[in-house]
Amino acid sequence: MTDKKKIGVVLFQLGGPDSADAVEPFLYNLFCDPDIIDFFGAWFARRPLARYIARKRASVVSKHYDDIGGYSPIRLLTERQAKALEAALAPQFDAKCFIAMRYWNPLTAETIGEVNKWNAPELVLLPLYPQYSFATSSSSLKEWKRLYQPNGNVPKIHTVEHFYEHPLYIQSVAEKIALSLTHFDDPDSAHIVFSAHGLPLSLIERGDPYSKHVEETVRLVMQYGAWKNRHILCYQSKVGRRKWLTPSLIDTIDRLGRAGEKNLLVVPIAFVTEHVETLHEINIEAREQAHKVGVAQFEMMPAVGDSPTFIAALADVVRNSLNQEPPKS
Repeated sequence: MTDKKKIGVVLFQLGGPDSADAVEPFLYNLFCDPDIIDFFGAWFARRPLARYIARKRASVVSKHYDDIGGYSPIRLLTERQAKALEAALAPQFDAKCFIAMRYWNPLTAETIGEVNKWNAPELVLLPLYPQYSFATSSSSLKEWKRLYQPNGNVPKIHTVEHFYEHPLYIQSVAEKIALSLTHFDDPDSAHIVFSAHGLPLSLIERGDPYSKHVEETVRLVMQYGAWKNRHILCYQSKVGRRKWLTPSLIDTIDRLGRAGEKNLLVVPIAFVTEHVETLHEINIEAREQAHKVGVAQFEMMPAVGDSPTFIAALADVVRNSLNQEPPKS
């Protein structure tokens, strides 16, 4: 018997296909999200359009997953984060962490069943997206609210919307950068390329704070590290014809290489685990482009993952949320 407060922590992530057969249904779920595809009349066209896009893109995306081992590692890596977070919270709480993936297993509905079995009097909803966006944090939280029905006593729910400026999160990124810079003979010569997942400009125009959050994270990380290195922020993973945040990762690497930069360190600033955007888009595609334009050394900073400092950041975020609701974005 314990006198520790019993809590549940729900970690929200994007999810990823766990086999070749899962790629197309994963893409279908992604493009069915109204926070991803939204235009006048989209409620009518979204499902057939999502089916068309998923079918059209499946072969290319499947090849990308083949190149990184045949599946997304995001579930395994998020499970490690969940176990580490439970251990970090154990001295103060009887805590259990759950994973709710937005577009693949374990989906939110399945996770709700497990959360209800735990029957904690307090729940913390924690999207693993440091920077808030309508397309990520908001989408995951809306899906939770749409599906969640407690099977007994209604728990007190605490919602974390972002942690892009949390000191321990900033430190965890800076530690990874510092380690990555040691791979260069002259660490000061490396041009640091911060790469964040892109977003359509239409969302920014609607008030999405994502780009401002990313910019502030970059500023704080560079301030913490006090490096002399030149640095730039760019965006990746553009889909479709709409205008997205710029400059793009590939265009940035192309420009830097043609300008004579020989050493590049790419920092995936908006990702907390490895997945296809880091392992393929950065570590394969961007690396190939860098070598084409004369870059001699290309390094990718590993995601913060389950590093002790990052887990300490998540634990602190959970503890703070139990005491006080964070401000709305």
